[in-house]
Amino acid sequence: YLGGKSSVLMDIKPWDDETDMKKLEEAVRSVQMEGLTWGASKLMPVGYGIKKLQIMLTIIDDLVSVDTLIEEVLCEAPINEYVQSCDIVAFNKI
Repeated sequence: YLGGKSSVLMDIKPWDDETDMKKLEEAVRSVQMEGLTWGASKLMPVGYGIKKLQIMLTIIDDLVSVDTLIEEVLCEAPINEYVQSCDIVAFNKI
């Protein structure tokens, strides 16, 4: 299958400084979809002791909608126990 692919850099913000960022990342990476590959990640300071998870993902465009991934998976139960919001920082066709 040779559909178009995109590389996405996403910021995932926790609810507060008490959110367990290790569990947040585990919850995010537990999402498995055909055409979705999680890549490198790092924690970035936001302020007030809060960090956000910045994570790379690669998607096959015909199989994965990033908007659907965010709205229907990452910001819904059970993952929304950790995740307050997700923002696309960069979106590039490969």
